Amino acid sequence: MNMIPDALDFRYMLFDYYKKIGMSEDQLAVVVIIDHLLQQGNGLVTAELLALKMNFPVEKIDKILVSLLNKGFLDYASFKGEMQTNLLPLKKRLYREFQIDLAQEQEIGEPNLQGQVQNVYSVYQKEFGRSLSPVEIQRIREWFAYGYSEQIIIDALKEALKKNRHSIRSIDKILLQWSTASDHELEGFSVQTDTYKQDVQSTLEQATKNIKNDE
Repeated sequence: MNMIPDALDFRYMLFDYYKKIGMSEDQLAVVVIIDHLLQQGNGLVTAELLALKMNFPVEKIDKILVSLLNKGFLDYASFKGEMQTNLLPLKKRLYREFQIDLAQEQEIGEPNLQGQVQNVYSVYQKEFGRSLSPVEIQRIREWFAYGYSEQIIIDALKEALKKNRHSIRSIDKILLQWSTASDHELEGFSVQTDTYKQDVQSTLEQATKNIKNDE
């Protein structure tokens, strides 16, 4: 999987695509301040720390952080024994949208790629037991534009079926999780487990306690 080029400006992509990926203006504001605090050297960015920089009350910021976690725009990872706030999932999503736009500006004419796309269509239609909708076809094309290989796209389908999930949206989430996990192997161990996802608020509270205990 391609890494995100350093030349691409995170905030430029954020302002360009936040509406397209379903981010609200309140979430946008919190993300911008999180990015600012991370650049200042802060590791774990809590609601209390954000409240010092924003006009939002702590309670509202808490809810926004949870919503960002639920949407997969924010993560918490353990790096060198310390819990840290991580915007990598959001950066990867924004880069994905950038690549899709870039690919759509160019004509996809390579016979080999077209063959791979058609093969994925066939595999998905066989497993779903029906024809693909225009929206599903477009999403598969976007996966290729983002850089996912034919085999990874098919493997993600198999993983979704194991979990009794039969939607393109579920497969899309699996691909994003795999992509994020591959980067965590290089940058630090992710603490995002199934239990963690089910109770993001508890994770935030535990992360804050861990920091306080280390002080």
